[in-house]
Amino acid sequence: MPTVSVKWQKELLTGVEIDTSQPPYVFKCQLYDLTGVPPERQKIMVKGGLLKDDADWSKLGVKEGQKLMMMGTADEIVKAPEKGPVFMEDLPEEEQVVVAGHSAGLFNLGNTCYMNSTLQCLHSVPELKSALIKYPHSGRSNDLDQPSHLLTVATRDLFSELDKSVKAVAPMQFWTVLRKKYPQFGQLHNGSFMQQDAEECWTQILYTLSQSLKTPNLSENLDAIKGLFGIELVSRVHCAESGEESSETESVHSLKCHISHEVNHLHEGLKHGLKSELEKSSPSLGRSAIYVKDSHINGLPRYLTVQFVRFFWKRESNQKAKILRKVDYPLELDIYDLCSDDLKKSLEVPRQILRDEEGKKLGLKSKPKSSSSTVNDVKMSDAEGSSKESGESSMDASEEGGVHDKEMQLTGVYDLVAVLTHKGRSADSGHYVAWVKQESGKWIQYDDDNPIPQREEDIVKLSGGGDWHMAYICMYKARVVPK
Repeated sequence: MPTVSVKWQKELLTGVEIDTSQPPYVFKCQLYDLTGVPPERQKIMVKGGLLKDDADWSKLGVKEGQKLMMMGTADEIVKAPEKGPVFMEDLPEEEQVVVAGHSAGLFNLGNTCYMNSTLQCLHSVPELKSALIKYPHSGRSNDLDQPSHLLTVATRDLFSELDKSVKAVAPMQFWTVLRKKYPQFGQLHNGSFMQQDAEECWTQILYTLSQSLKTPNLSENLDAIKGLFGIELVSRVHCAESGEESSETESVHSLKCHISHEVNHLHEGLKHGLKSELEKSSPSLGRSAIYVKDSHINGLPRYLTVQFVRFFWKRESNQKAKILRKVDYPLELDIYDLCSDDLKKSLEVPRQILRDEEGKKLGLKSKPKSSSSTVNDVKMSDAEGSSKESGESSMDASEEGGVHDKEMQLTGVYDLVAVLTHKGRSADSGHYVAWVKQESGKWIQYDDDNPIPQREEDIVKLSGGGDWHMAYICMYKARVVPK
């Protein structure tokens, strides 16, 4: 094997052996080890021109001690990082939550999945967390009982702990004060705590917070819970037999989706839920009579809660039985046709703005406004400023986001953000799980202490029809537009 020297830039490499039984490419690899110049960049001058990778050494006439010339630039030397890799477990817990993209799960303290799933759904409402943060750390208002005050403090502290932790949290303090405030959640059977109805837990927590998160020092006596979840209903109560008719108004925290053999979709169930029959005393007939109550939505919430009425009392078995019928529900829910005429009128302008915004995203041009429509917009704006039916009152409770919610308008269109499901045949047994949409748009299934990422297309498959998890409570967030 001949030994040569190679001149490269200012360096002279001596004693470089050439194995003539191997192609020149192997020689170039030797030079790469010595200089850092990749073979494809090397230009080596030999007899007849440049050295090719597959040339025949016997025809090149390379002699012992010959001096070869090489041109080419070396690869840049990769520097070691100034800061070594940081593993997730080495980060502070607050930063771990950001990296994980979701908050912590909750340990099951003994048939407490009904409570855990309820808390995970409510915890996903940033405006509720903001209202809880403002709740005073010490002292309570004179008209609030001590257990309600303690439950509010426990809710605030638990939500704060969930936001700061990626490891599962044990909600022991919350569960203790929940049982003190509502003893039914502390019922025992054979020495163990009994499974409870998640909807009852949801309702009782919101009722307590509606009492504690009021601001009685302000003239308008703002109720944060009513602002976020309150649905104003106006009802016509009519008796066909006597001809009597009256109207009623009420505020509720959820709509009911009644399930029958005619109901295949959430929208159909909501229509059934807004119409009911009741028996009461008729002044004109002097006896009991059947009245029909026909309700419409007259004020919209920021978060629309829907309960699927899946459980009923079965006398034969003396327990709550479950309706397993499949009822589909959408990712986007429009409840415009469930609203009163007054509310529909006030929603026309914001809905047109929403259509124009969505049209722009699709590359469509919005329709130019006529002079008459401009006049109507002014009239509508005046009406919204003086009428509660505009649905804006529910927006005042929040200051989340860049624009204050007082500068936003509701549209009657809602997006699904949380689903509470039940698996099993009875409300007092089985298993409850929360499925919550994160700020990133990803869905997380909170099965007690185990958060599991899920695909959005799988969320709407929790519609029932078997023994798998099926939607019991759905929570929708209002789609809003600027004024």
